[in-house]
Amino acid sequence: MSKLDMAAEVGAILKQRGETVAVSESSAGGLISANLLSISGASKYFMGGGVIYTYDARERILGVPTEAMKGLRSSSEPYATLCARTIREKMGTTWGLAETGASGPTGNRYGDAAGHTCLAVSGSVEKVITLETADDDREANMWRFTKAALDLLQQCIEEKA
Repeated sequence: MSKLDMAAEVGAILKQRGETVAVSESSAGGLISANLLSISGASKYFMGGGVIYTYDARERILGVPTEAMKGLRSSSEPYATLCARTIREKMGTTWGLAETGASGPTGNRYGDAAGHTCLAVSGSVEKVITLETADDDREANMWRFTKAALDLLQQCIEEKA
């Protein structure tokens, strides 16, 4: 299985159900979206998203102003949840998927170590988790974050009544 086969099952479920997804990702650098797009027929379920890597991207792509960040910090579960809900609402999709973290080789400005990410899904089922890989390998973490995000999305989709 290639790394870009990670989304095969979730893509098939989304297509079969006629559901859609939008993605807000940060330290995964677009790999979550690339995986979802690598599946034939992705245009039926993948509506878009962005790599929300900076404050400017958060404001310009997600439309989340600095004032809305009072009491929140990036790379946290509340922020991941905000991003998942916001991208779902902006794109009018069934599901919103968000990732925010520190891929490495160093941690982030908030004190999180390399290998830290928060992942959230918003839809009829909402979940948020934190993943700590304890690894400073940037590329390896990006792929781990991607796999964990797609697994969380699949778990939420399968839990939907």
